[in-house]
Amino acid sequence: MMTTLLDLDQRRPARADARRNYDALVHAARTAFAELGARAPLEEIARRADVGIATLYRNFPTREDLIESVYLVELDSVCRAAETFGQLGPWDAFIAWIERLVDYLGTKRALIEGLNQQSSAYQLSREALTIAGEPLLKRAQDHAVARPDVTIYEVLWLVWGISGVNFEDDALRDKVLRLGFDGLRAQFVPAEA
Repeated sequence: MMTTLLDLDQRRPARADARRNYDALVHAARTAFAELGARAPLEEIARRADVGIATLYRNFPTREDLIESVYLVELDSVCRAAETFGQLGPWDAFIAWIERLVDYLGTKRALIEGLNQQSSAYQLSREALTIAGEPLLKRAQDHAVARPDVTIYEVLWLVWGISGVNFEDDALRDKVLRLGFDGLRAQFVPAEA
């Protein structure tokens, strides 16, 4: 069965108090996985969410279920950001979304070690990111501010490649990203862009 981003709403409990616990667990897990890796103790995650371990297991029977849910929530957030950034100018919207994607990839790195890379959730990410980012790239290309010979797949590979490097600090990573952005820009940018 293929996991979809729509599954997120189906996974969340209907009752308000149970939904708050679910959301608190996902938030605590995201933070714990970022700090401690995918092997972060589940008891620590429950403590951070201010719920009992039984509540954690009721919502997430396995560690992989919890990791997958955090992964999907993060992926959904990146995809929804594309809609929000669409209100910016064509180039600014495209770059703002890529920067949000870079933040996501930093979180994703901690989750990948615990996520089954054959899972439908993992496979979904490329498709979802393509669907979210492609209209932003096309809009930038239509306004002649992004190179017309680049596809969203190539942009994603560029971002994944840069994000996979262990830079000395964020400033150096950001500088390399800016170099990549410069390579994506059209040669002749109109003044209003």
